[in-house]
Amino acid sequence: MEIQYFNRHTGQNEIEKVYGDAAVRWLYESTSGSFASAALVKAPISVLYGFMQDLPFSKFKIDEFVKNYNINLEDYVPEEGRTWNSPYSTFNQFFIRKFKEGKRPFESDSNKLAAFSEARYFGYESITDEQSIPVKGKFLNSKELLANSKWTETFKDGPLLLARLCPVDYHRFHYPDDGKVLDYYKVNGAYHSVNPIALKAKNDIFSTNIREVTILETENFGKLAYVEVGAIMVGKIVQSGDLKNFKRGDEKGYFLFGGSTVIVIGEKGKWKPSSDIIENTKEKRETYLHLGSEVGLKI
Repeated sequence: MEIQYFNRHTGQNEIEKVYGDAAVRWLYESTSGSFASAALVKAPISVLYGFMQDLPFSKFKIDEFVKNYNINLEDYVPEEGRTWNSPYSTFNQFFIRKFKEGKRPFESDSNKLAAFSEARYFGYESITDEQSIPVKGKFLNSKELLANSKWTETFKDGPLLLARLCPVDYHRFHYPDDGKVLDYYKVNGAYHSVNPIALKAKNDIFSTNIREVTILETENFGKLAYVEVGAIMVGKIVQSGDLKNFKRGDEKGYFLFGGSTVIVIGEKGKWKPSSDIIENTKEKRETYLHLGSEVGLKI
């Protein structure tokens, strides 16, 4: 199964080079792998593996990783207090690297929702109980994702953006507009892979994986449910930003090692995803976006 996506910034369809491709296929496409996945998706193992990425020896993986996935380090800054002679003390410090100032400007038009992650996006104008991502199964609805009856009606049938971050991507996530936080809570769960290979094999990953939910009141787009979904070998979801008040483009947090997903759900009739995202989603194809670029439009 090739994972193809549309890169808005090159205007081309591209094939994803999957980190740990063989391992993911074994876990989700073989009988023997299914037994192993039962253990690997549990918190202790994923957290332990994530912890190992904080140990000094882990930095020796960085050079090969950069070479294999063509990561342009000139777009980033070294870890604080370090130089380019030895820019990152551990693999996790490399994993949560920051862009240089001005490298990813945020959309300034208040009628346009800014991309909260540098990722591959699916987008839906209205997410219902019957809606499914372009793989088998139905599991994208506000009731199951938010797991909190307080907010079910607020986001019922609203627009949804799903941003999948690969291990090679920038792993910090940001606020898409000005506003304030109304609520924040955690939902316990497993640590399944969010790779499309895994999603095809197991159709309830987003509603059963561990996640953190923040309800935002934004200046231009109404209420947003901002959901960070943990995944296999993600050591931790870190809320590094202000969980009270925020400005468009402010850092909200980051994922330590692993592939991850951020889902944003809106109120019905307030906004819709950008047209290219909607069209690509209909073709069962993700749209790759840079952080801060247009991801949605006010209605």
